[in-house]
Amino acid sequence: MKDNKETMEKEPTVYHKTENFPEETTLKLAACYRDIIIGLGEDVNREGLLKTPLRVARAMQYLTHGYHANPKEILKSAMFEEDYSEMVIVKDIEIYSMCEHHMIPFFGKAHIAYIPNGRICGLSKIPRVVDAFARRLQVQERLTMEIRDCLHEVLQPLGVAVVMECHHLCMQMRGIQKQNSVTTTSAFTGEFEKQTTRQEFISLLSAKLS
Repeated sequence: MKDNKETMEKEPTVYHKTENFPEETTLKLAACYRDIIIGLGEDVNREGLLKTPLRVARAMQYLTHGYHANPKEILKSAMFEEDYSEMVIVKDIEIYSMCEHHMIPFFGKAHIAYIPNGRICGLSKIPRVVDAFARRLQVQERLTMEIRDCLHEVLQPLGVAVVMECHHLCMQMRGIQKQNSVTTTSAFTGEFEKQTTRQEFISLLSAKLS
């Protein structure tokens, strides 16, 4: 046992990171980012930047991997017939996306509800749908509507509600530089277009249940 312990101490675990990105695409992107770094006036050959073009190429492919996801198929993979017609809410879903105007991140939370019409979906699929649309070059307004429309088309519920609250770094780091600004967008269909149903949704969002 002593020998085994000494061997474990002498041979630390090596971390291997696996990212399945097409090599050809990665190399093309890396070449572009190398030119960008040079264009900014940096020395792309200094130690800290030697691998930066490749790192950024892989990072950008990860940050935009939603282009390779099919949100409708995500929902269809876990749909169930169920006689339930009350409001279903999934709130505080983290959002990380990239503004298509400046390619700077925006982030925040989405609050989503639907009223089933004989059909429900696995709850984890709703955040996955959010990610599939968010991990693209986006604007918050379109992102809100794309999520709403996907849920409405696939689940065919009595109504869908989407409210999104985000911080935009293009407003905080550059331009107007307002650090505390929050952008709120909303989109509704069906029963949620009625004031009473919408108010119930908003009330449940603000409620802290224990």
